[in-house]
Amino acid sequence: MSKQVNSLITEAQANEFIEKKRKKAEKLIANEKKFDEFLLNLEEKLKTLPCGTILSKIPVLVSMVKSFVKKEYTEIPINTITSVVAGLLYFALPIEIIPDSIPVIGYADDAVIFSLILKGVQEDLDRYLEWRDGVTVVNTYEVVDPVTE
Repeated sequence: MSKQVNSLITEAQANEFIEKKRKKAEKLIANEKKFDEFLLNLEEKLKTLPCGTILSKIPVLVSMVKSFVKKEYTEIPINTITSVVAGLLYFALPIEIIPDSIPVIGYADDAVIFSLILKGVQEDLDRYLEWRDGVTVVNTYEVVDPVTE
């Protein structure tokens, strides 16, 4: 029996959707132009989100996938990337299990999908954030030679 993760969608339904979208996710991340177009559309949808939900993690997930697609950060399993992209595909679709246009509960299914994805990719996401923050710090500071300064 499938675990009910909320009153609207079961864990099995969410996992089934993610599995169905893996192939599409693989094709999308293989085409940088299409992936960039997808991210632009996703960004527009993110602008409409209520604050403080699990969905606020989407930008860092997008950043991780984009770093992978651009081959800047590749120390991540492909299953992590395809799970995240499958979730992003679900989020970007106009037709979902619960349409986003329904007030209050419209994003509940999106939150369930992403909470399950985060549960499965959290370790990889943490490693990515360590890498990203390290890159940010290294690129932010000017190297100063203490002998000449």
